[in-house]
Amino acid sequence: MPWQCQHCNTTIEDDDFEVCWNCNSAQGALVPENASDQFLPDCLRCKKKLSFIGTKNFHEGTRWGILGDIGEFFINKENLDMYACKSCGKVEFFIAGFTERQS
Repeated sequence: MPWQCQHCNTTIEDDDFEVCWNCNSAQGALVPENASDQFLPDCLRCKKKLSFIGTKNFHEGTRWGILGDIGEFFINKENLDMYACKSCGKVEFFIAGFTERQS
């Protein structure tokens, strides 16, 4: 079910996303999260900052319907943070919770 961002009035078509792709506000929040404490990588194509879209859970392999929840122990699942470029539309995935380390 689509939802509307209360900060920028953008309609988010996929209810799996908990963050607005346009302004980075959490669903139901009036103001966007502070981007300064977040890892925001640059787009590899156009060199602009990517926007955090949300964390997606990817399920590898087929679902084992016969085994139910027990079969899920044998399936690999990955949580990946999704970032998108507002300028060119490029999407990138990173390990969930990854933050850039400064040396």
